[in-house]
Amino acid sequence: MSTPFPFTAVVGQDDLRLALLLNAVSPAVGGVLVRGEKGTAKSTAVRALSALMPQVDVVAGCRFSCAPGAPDPACPDGPHEAGPGVSRPARMVELPVGASEDRLVGALDIERALAEGVKAFEPGLLADAHRGILYVDEVNLLHDHLVDLLLDAAAMGASYVEREGVSVRHAARFLLVGTMNPEEGELRPQLLDRFGLTVEVAASREPDQRVEVVRRRLAYDDDPEGFAARWADEESAVRARITAARELLPSVRLGDGALRQIAATCAAFEVDGMRADIVMARTATALAAWAGRTVVLAEDVRQAALLALPHRRRRNPFDAPGLDEDKLDETLEEFGGGDGSDGSGDSDGSGDSGDDEPDPDPDGPGGGQSPPDGPDGDDGGGGGDGDGAVPAQGRPSEDPESSENGPAPSPGAGEQSPVRAAEPFRTKVLSVPGLGEGAAGRRSRARTEHGRTTGARRPRGALTKLHLAATVQAAAPHQRARGRSGPGLVVRRDDLRQATREGREGNLVLFVVDASGSMAARQRMSAVKGAVLSLLLDAYQRRDKVGLVTFRGSAAEVALPPTSSVDAAAVRLESLPTGGRTPLAAGLLRAHDVLRVERLRDPARRALVVLVTDGRATGGPEPVALAGRAAGLFAAGGIASVVVDCESGPVRLGLAGQLAGELGGTAVTLDELRADSIAGLVRDVRGDGRGSRSSRSSSRSDVEGVSRGDRRRAA
Repeated sequence: MSTPFPFTAVVGQDDLRLALLLNAVSPAVGGVLVRGEKGTAKSTAVRALSALMPQVDVVAGCRFSCAPGAPDPACPDGPHEAGPGVSRPARMVELPVGASEDRLVGALDIERALAEGVKAFEPGLLADAHRGILYVDEVNLLHDHLVDLLLDAAAMGASYVEREGVSVRHAARFLLVGTMNPEEGELRPQLLDRFGLTVEVAASREPDQRVEVVRRRLAYDDDPEGFAARWADEESAVRARITAARELLPSVRLGDGALRQIAATCAAFEVDGMRADIVMARTATALAAWAGRTVVLAEDVRQAALLALPHRRRRNPFDAPGLDEDKLDETLEEFGGGDGSDGSGDSDGSGDSGDDEPDPDPDGPGGGQSPPDGPDGDDGGGGGDGDGAVPAQGRPSEDPESSENGPAPSPGAGEQSPVRAAEPFRTKVLSVPGLGEGAAGRRSRARTEHGRTTGARRPRGALTKLHLAATVQAAAPHQRARGRSGPGLVVRRDDLRQATREGREGNLVLFVVDASGSMAARQRMSAVKGAVLSLLLDAYQRRDKVGLVTFRGSAAEVALPPTSSVDAAAVRLESLPTGGRTPLAAGLLRAHDVLRVERLRDPARRALVVLVTDGRATGGPEPVALAGRAAGLFAAGGIASVVVDCESGPVRLGLAGQLAGELGGTAVTLDELRADSIAGLVRDVRGDGRGSRSSRSSSRSDVEGVSRGDRRRAA
């Protein structure tokens, strides 16, 4: 798009705009992660920021944007002589979700390097973003290894490409901005910690502000150039302020009092590591420079904490990000008093908003809509206080499901109120047998781009991972025919072999939960929810997609379609109503239908069905026979499954074990699901058709291929 939406025309979203501006003033802050629902001007604000960035001087013709005054001595296009350069606007580079590793870090031509001895390197997006902005939309959907590469480059200021002994390094310093919708899954805590600041955004609920958002968006769509021209003065003022703040930044003094407040705040909120302290110090310094001051004040420390700490307090995916502001104020007051002995009252602008756009509209500088080519089609602009709970996670409003299926068809089996889940625990490893080719993860064996080398093949397309030994073996018999009689080796394209690797993949873990009256004893249902919550946590750590099907009364329903957001599944589980008969067949058929649809969407991702039930079937005509036929569909389709047996009491019917046999899977009790209940870990959920419990199998770590008789003897 030739004319971006003006940054100063964005309605609301004060925290978002401030975080972006602070990184423009001091890229050392470490970037911004923007979390929020769709249509909240995330992409618009990031794209608009690029127009405010000061121009950069570069060496003419250098593909790596070297500074002419101090060119990078290791630049692949160098060496460059210091001298005058050319000016160009700072770039904003977008990293698409489907980008490959070569597209991100650059591609090294291994074939030419081996055959001709030429180090041919094609720069990637990290080189393009050097001294500019790298924008990653939906960063939580990127493959983990790409996020690792991205954040390592951002932390080190350089990108390294290592391929079979050929190495290339180039500078890569950029302002990193990532956006994500939490409903589609979370980043790992280790990756969250690498983003300097985080901001929660949500659409405004104020009608007047929403009206202004729509008004500005429509005006921009009708005449982008004219709309941008009306905001040109405000844009110029902010651009000049960024430049002035950059020049002032080296003069800003961070006193011992402010440092003590920073350390005390991080300690009070039990933040892991020291990165939070460093980021807060840099952010507070940038806030002071943005406000035109040379001394960091307590208000800068407070604002820095609100931006730098919320995402670092998450201990697991079920914790909502946020900060207790009362506790923050108490900590700052307790350790305050000597933050900047100069008083420094100049420009007492508090530095808390950082907007400085003299907006002619009564509602202040604001947040517009995403551009026509952006992913946020209907931005709502609004309020931007990013300190609360995760927006729009659908807390207790799942009860329409309970009212819909509330009346049970049998007398005396009324609905019971939801119970809280028991404390989660570390579960055994359940995996899908065989070798898959799905998305990278940590559950089941799969052919992957990263992992241990298991063999070699002829390359299909460009060679990426050379298998050196196989290449030498392929080339060796032809050396005499190629005129080679002395030492050395003549390698041709036909000799090259691609390494095949084996790693782990993420699966679709579909939970099918029995919420009927036979499961509704409060203590038992609490334990069941605790077990499912534990499995959800395990799925999060193993990078799985999850889905949730529940059945009770007379029907089954999809409580959560397959998603990468395990915290959304946890919310649905917490409010799960119980009571009524047990339509086991309906639950299995609904789960089978979910898997069928998901297989069309993502054929490479294999499924693991976790059925949580006591095995009883009481809903509908011939419920037991119908449930057996439904289970046979899973066995016929080779769908991996495990039954979590929730039956309790001194007398047990063993129905869950029989059901596991019909599914072609295995059964495990709630107690046996714990990873520390026996020495071994269950690594295969395949059954032999008779469904005995997995804990009665051997205590070895891998039960794949062990016969039923062998399992009994091993027990």
